[in-house]
Amino acid sequence: MQIGFIGLGKMGSAMAVNLAKAGHQVHAWNRSPVDAAEVPGVTIVDSVDTALDTEVVFTMLADDAAIRSVLLDSGALDTARAGLIHIVAATISVAFSKALAADHAERGLAYVAAPVFGRPDAAAAAQLNVVVAGPEDAVATITPLLETLSTKVWPLGTEPAQANAAKIAGNMMITMAIEAMSEGVALAGDNGVAADTFLDLMTGTLFGARAYQSYAPKIVSGDFTPGFKMKLGLKDLRLATELADAAQITLPVLDAVRTRMDVAVDAGMGEQDWSGIASRPYARKE
Repeated sequence: MQIGFIGLGKMGSAMAVNLAKAGHQVHAWNRSPVDAAEVPGVTIVDSVDTALDTEVVFTMLADDAAIRSVLLDSGALDTARAGLIHIVAATISVAFSKALAADHAERGLAYVAAPVFGRPDAAAAAQLNVVVAGPEDAVATITPLLETLSTKVWPLGTEPAQANAAKIAGNMMITMAIEAMSEGVALAGDNGVAADTFLDLMTGTLFGARAYQSYAPKIVSGDFTPGFKMKLGLKDLRLATELADAAQITLPVLDAVRTRMDVAVDAGMGEQDWSGIASRPYARKE
């Protein structure tokens, strides 16, 4: 297929390369210069319009504002090829997802939400998990592309916002797992149990889930080289808070973890991995 790809960060670059490896013609654009050698098989184009003159376009941009700026405010989406299927693979708000669905319908374009679970190493290995929602015919067309990028594709419904809500909730739960390990280490460590011993016990028994197994080594080593930047994690927790407010429900664990991550970002940790909140000390009682 002729595929456009907009947004060549660590995740986007890996995904674009895997699509090219599968034999698709990938025309990619990024807001900042990209060395073509870093995305073998991918054609770097000089305008968003060229990326939109394709059958399918992926966007892997950081947030609502980036998509709005690149596609809507710029007028670029006005130039899209008739019948284009637009796949948003990033984590965006439910409200903006609904607005995009309405906007695309008015233009005669198809909009599919397909946010991904997985860090850059999983993206490079084509081992992402993709949650997808959108019009049935569009989803059927692009599912083989999503399968190229993933170990599994999880269809969630015909409304794109369903996939966005699931992704936001999932990311919220990852931060809760990180916080749970951090608090466990604090309690056990204060009584002489080493962090590596404690987390090896937990991930080898009661908490053998991938989120725990993935982030326990980072907590133990203190190496918070970003796989997913904390400032983006905070953005996702704010999106979760928006959903909770819209549903008029109180989520106390979400509030606590968001507050800790907010403080960490304010302290200059925004470019670190979001598991870096585990390095923040806990207040001592008077």
